[in-house]
Amino acid sequence: MDSTSIGVIAVVVGLAVGFTIAKLMEKGKASKTISSAKKEADSIVKEAKIEGENIRKDKIFQAKEKFLELKAEHEKVINSKDKKISEAEKRTRDKESQVSSELAKNKKISDELEEKIKEIDYKSDFFDKKQSELDKLHKNQVQQLEVISGLSAEDAKSQLLESLKETAKSDAMSYMQTTMEEAKLTAQQEAKKIIINTIQRIGTEEAIENCVSVFNLESDDVKGRIIGREGRNIRALEAATGVEIVVDDTPEAIILSCFDSVRREVARLSLHKLVTDGRIHPARIEEIVKKTEKQIEQEIIEIGKRTIIDLGIHGLHPELIRAVGRMKYRSSYGQNLLQHSREVAKLCGVMAAELGLNVKMAKRAGLLHDIGKVPNTEAEMETPHAILGMQWAEKFGEKPEVCNAIGAHHDEIEMKFLISPIVQVCDAISGARPGARRQVLDSYIQRLKDLEDIAFGFGGVQKAYAIQAGRELRVMVESEKVSDDKAAQLSFEISQKIQTDMTYPGQVKVTVIRETRAVNVAK
Repeated sequence: MDSTSIGVIAVVVGLAVGFTIAKLMEKGKASKTISSAKKEADSIVKEAKIEGENIRKDKIFQAKEKFLELKAEHEKVINSKDKKISEAEKRTRDKESQVSSELAKNKKISDELEEKIKEIDYKSDFFDKKQSELDKLHKNQVQQLEVISGLSAEDAKSQLLESLKETAKSDAMSYMQTTMEEAKLTAQQEAKKIIINTIQRIGTEEAIENCVSVFNLESDDVKGRIIGREGRNIRALEAATGVEIVVDDTPEAIILSCFDSVRREVARLSLHKLVTDGRIHPARIEEIVKKTEKQIEQEIIEIGKRTIIDLGIHGLHPELIRAVGRMKYRSSYGQNLLQHSREVAKLCGVMAAELGLNVKMAKRAGLLHDIGKVPNTEAEMETPHAILGMQWAEKFGEKPEVCNAIGAHHDEIEMKFLISPIVQVCDAISGARPGARRQVLDSYIQRLKDLEDIAFGFGGVQKAYAIQAGRELRVMVESEKVSDDKAAQLSFEISQKIQTDMTYPGQVKVTVIRETRAVNVAK
């Protein structure tokens, strides 16, 4: 064998020996690793067993705590239920004792009632016996009276009735009068309830306007300053205001006379400012009057605005607001026009509400129904106020219902809407109320004369006087012809005659006076 082969064999042998040695070393190392892994696994299993035991103990402890907690709650619930049951049992026992007490009381009351019933039955029988005995005694007495008087019971009764006829008539008249007075009181109470729902719900004060205002002065020395040198101040004041100023002997007063209340108010306020300031001359007078006119004009607008706000009316044209404000300084038959219009508006609202109509529109028509009474020019004064008011309302955009109600409230045009008769009726109510308007003197005197003539139409009347502005009629009668009982009857008959034949505001009290005199002369 050559050296190369030997070398190859040596290498192969070396590799085999190295491989074997490597395998042996690897096997030893693997056994060590396996034994180490087994030890580690045993350690992990041991730790896992210890941790599992700890967890098991912890869970058992938690379960015991939960059990104890649930047990305590259960015991609380049981104790609460036991307490409620005991309270219910106690209430039941109380109720039972109360019922027993009530039963005992009821039994006692029942026994007492039975005793009372027996007693009443006994008394009833006793009274029946007494009544029968009284009837027998009454019959015996009637028979004895018939024997004594020689008259039968029927004859005596007829004579008694005849003798009491006049007395009964007088008593009946007195009773009738008393009953009527009571009925009047009751009727007045009922009437007040109705009036409260209508007129008195919107009751207003009645201001009687006239054409004269009195301006009071601190002293008469101011009169000379107002008149001025040769009367120049007073002439300037009259020319600027259009008001007649009367300076006479009336102490500490000056009279302002003018049919236009606005001009009269301007003059009054201007005089007040001039007297307070102390500077009174024609130039100053003209300046103050112009300022006062502007002030009054502004006040008129403010009055109109306050009025429509008070009544709940919206969207009124500024010119109509101004006309409403001017109504404060205008009177109609002595009744302040603004107060009258406010009253009519409220009455219209009440009636419209009762009839289920538009309340706001009714108030609007009621407030504006008399705006034609405050014309701006003399040419407008020739047009009837209802027609003029309707024309203004149409001009300033009011609805047809409002315009028709304004124009028709004096029947000058045909009524086309339901609120038109309501405005007419409310206008009549406001104007016809006693004391609202000044009556014409002739009709007032005629009414008083008619009252006295009615009294003279009855027999036995000697004198008759209508007094207290026709609210009372005093009648003097002749004592020989009219008795006291007849006087009461005469008063009633006169009042009925007045009530039937006359129309008058309020009520008329009829007083009949009978006087008896005995006169003798000592000689």
